[in-house]
Amino acid sequence: KTLTGVPALEIVLHRVVWSFLLLLPLLPLQKRTGEFLSVMKHPRSLATLLATTILVAVNWLLFIWSVNNGLVLQASLGYYINPLFSVLLGVIILGERLRRAQVIAVLLAGAGVLHLTIGLGRFPWIALSLAFTFGLYGLVRKIAPVSALVGLAVETLLMLPPSLGYLTYLYLDGRGAFLHSGTSIDLLLMASAFATALPLLFFNLGTRILHLSTIGFMQYIVPSCFFLFAVFVFGEPISSVQLWTFALIWAALALYTADSMILHRKTLASPASKPE
Repeated sequence: KTLTGVPALEIVLHRVVWSFLLLLPLLPLQKRTGEFLSVMKHPRSLATLLATTILVAVNWLLFIWSVNNGLVLQASLGYYINPLFSVLLGVIILGERLRRAQVIAVLLAGAGVLHLTIGLGRFPWIALSLAFTFGLYGLVRKIAPVSALVGLAVETLLMLPPSLGYLTYLYLDGRGAFLHSGTSIDLLLMASAFATALPLLFFNLGTRILHLSTIGFMQYIVPSCFFLFAVFVFGEPISSVQLWTFALIWAALALYTADSMILHRKTLASPASKPE
């Protein structure tokens, strides 16, 4: 919102450039340089990461455009649908199984999303596109044989040449925001690296060690924060439709979390889990 005066595409390109500069020194610090060079020499790995690069770039662009055009609630709907999409991908493609309580949680969340979609009174193409692109991104990154840091470094590297080229063109043409719009804008654009790279690093790490269905339900934190920002910070009105959707989705999340905790306690209490 503080960068509303900067075109969405330009913000995305800055996220790419500054994120790569942030990630580059982390590779030797985490002793991942060898893995990074190996991936760059492996055509199949590069092709996989090229697919994730396109998916995450489209997701970034849609999200920033929607926020800068006053469609925060549309964006929040997209990230409410996304966990459901991740759950379905986990079940259909990865063969993950849901317990009875989890099935009920999925149905509750689905009812909430459907209620909100109908209540909007129009086809939510932005929301569905956000859910589709980030859901597929999470799936592909889960099965890609590359660490979170290296994968994200390669993704930003693949986007780097066109990003630098277009930003240079904008600067020479006098239309670029960077170095033309004041120090605060410059610092915010540079700080986009932290808002971009760090959450994605944690997300990609999570996709490697957790069930995709678990990741899906944890992602309900994101659209809930969007709702809070939209209503209490940006002053967008909230209707009874949205309140009912909140109630259904948080009930689903509570049920899913309770079921996971019960299973975890049973696993710890089982004889097989105790050391000899």
